[in-house]
Amino acid sequence: MIKYLTKILPIFLGTTISLFGLLKFTDPFKTWYSIQIETSGLGKYAYWMGIIGELSAGILFLFIAKNRNIYSSGMISRLNSIGSILIISMMVTGMYVHLHPEVPATVLPLKIKPPYIPGFFLLLAVFNLILNNLICRNGRMLLLQKNSE
Repeated sequence: MIKYLTKILPIFLGTTISLFGLLKFTDPFKTWYSIQIETSGLGKYAYWMGIIGELSAGILFLFIAKNRNIYSSGMISRLNSIGSILIISMMVTGMYVHLHPEVPATVLPLKIKPPYIPGFFLLLAVFNLILNNLICRNGRMLLLQKNSE
């Protein structure tokens, strides 16, 4: 089960986060995202930082999923941690935007103020980070050690 999760979670995170980043180039998502950034007071650089962050994290997780067997487990573990931390920071920001009183619910994905989507992906990224750190010790995957014995 754990081995399956370590393979499927990066694919899911990579696909969905990349799509979130790409959607911000099309309307109505582009307009909604612009209004979210403007009304939350995050500043003019936050617009591109959010898009670049989502695309970077998504591509990083897809890279991990495709190249898991090519690179060392230590490298994959570090990349996985970087991707998870990127998503965690973006989802904390997303929760801030959802809860900001100036941001209208009409420009949020589900048209509601409670941050269900950022909260869900925050939990997934935290779970992925914990799972990654539990199975990796000193650059060697414990799952691989158990399978080779």
